[in-house]
Amino acid sequence: MVDTLGVAVVGFGWMGRVHTQAYARVRHHYPRLPLVPELVAVAEEVPGRAEEAAAQFGFASTTRDWREVAADPRVKAVSITAPNFLHREIGVAMAEAGKHIWIEKPVGLTAEDARAVADAVAKAGVRGTVGFNYRNAPAVEAARELIASGEIGTVTHIRVRLFSDYAAHPEGALTWRYERERGGSGVLGDLASHGADLARFLLGDITSLTADTAVFLPERARPTGATAGHSRASGELGPVENEDYVSCLLRFASGARGVLEACRVSVGEQNNYGFEVHGTKGAVFWDFRRMNELGISRGTTYQDQSVSTVYVGPGHGEFAAFQPGAANAMGYDDLKVIEAYRFLTSVAEGTAHGATLDDAVRSAAALDAMSRSVASGTWETV
Repeated sequence: MVDTLGVAVVGFGWMGRVHTQAYARVRHHYPRLPLVPELVAVAEEVPGRAEEAAAQFGFASTTRDWREVAADPRVKAVSITAPNFLHREIGVAMAEAGKHIWIEKPVGLTAEDARAVADAVAKAGVRGTVGFNYRNAPAVEAARELIASGEIGTVTHIRVRLFSDYAAHPEGALTWRYERERGGSGVLGDLASHGADLARFLLGDITSLTADTAVFLPERARPTGATAGHSRASGELGPVENEDYVSCLLRFASGARGVLEACRVSVGEQNNYGFEVHGTKGAVFWDFRRMNELGISRGTTYQDQSVSTVYVGPGHGEFAAFQPGAANAMGYDDLKVIEAYRFLTSVAEGTAHGATLDDAVRSAAALDAMSRSVASGTWETV
C-alpha cells in the first residue's frame, strides 16, 4: 500500500523550484517508493512568488509566513530552501513541530547553527536530510567504492576544486549572500561546504586544516527590489563582507593530505567542480561538467601508468533509476531527485539514507576551522 505524505517548500527561489520538481518526478524514477509526496503548501515572502509556484506546480495553499507551514497539520515534511541565515530558526521550528526536514546546505551560518538543527531533529524523532547533492552522482559513489576497495592503493592525497563565475560580474547585486550576518562566510558556505563534504565522503574525517581567504570584488550595488538568483544592480555601492575565495590544506585521520580550493568570482569558469584522488597504486578523477565519467588509473606500472575513461552505468549508484545503459547522460536535477528519494525513504523506513544533519555539522565544523585558521594564521583542529 502506498501512503501520501504532505510536503511543503519554504523559500521558492531557484532551489525551492528544484526541490519541487524533484518531488514531482521522484515516483517516475522510483515507482516502488512507499510514499507519494503531495504538494500541500509553499511559503515565500516575495509577493506573488508563492502564487506563481502554486499555479505551476499545484501546491494546495500559499503563504508569505513560514510559521503557517509549521502550524499546518497537513504538512508532514518540509523542504527548507530559504537563505542561509534562516536555516536555524526554520529548521528548529519545523522539527519541533514534528515535521521531517530536507534542508539545504550549509544549514545555517556556523557549526553551532547546524548542531542546533541536528539536535532538534534528534529530539523530535523526525528525519533530516541535507542537500549535499554532488555525493549523489553515480560516478562519485563509484569513486568512493573504488577507493574503499583498495584498487588505487593507500590514498595519499586529494584535490577538490569548486570554481564558479556566478559572482564574477562587477554589477552583481549586493544580496544577502554577500553580508556576514545573513550570508555567513560567503564562498565557504556556498561552495566549500560541498568540497568539505565530498572530501570526507571519499576519504573519511578531516582532522586539521589551514586556510587562506580573499575578497576580490570589495563593493557591489545594492538592489532596489526583490532579487532572484544572481541578479545585477546599478544603485548605491555597499561593501562585500564575506569571502570570494578560499584555499585550504587538509589532513585526514587516515594520514592522507588534501587541498580544497573554491572561488565564486572565477571568470571563465562555469561550475568547474571536481576532485582528483591519488593513491600508491593509482588515481581517480571526476569533473562535474562530465558528471557521468570517471578517469581511472590502476595497475602495477606506477610510472607512465595510463588513465582510462569509464562511463558509469546501471551498476553504479542510482544510475539505473534514470538511464538504461552507460554513457546515457544524467544531469544536475537528477541528483536532487535521488536526494528526494533518499529523504522520503528515510521517512518511510525511519532510518537514515543519504546525507544527514551529522554530515552538515561535520562540514560546518570544517568551515569554522577555516575561518579560525585565517584569523590565527595557523593549523586548526576540526
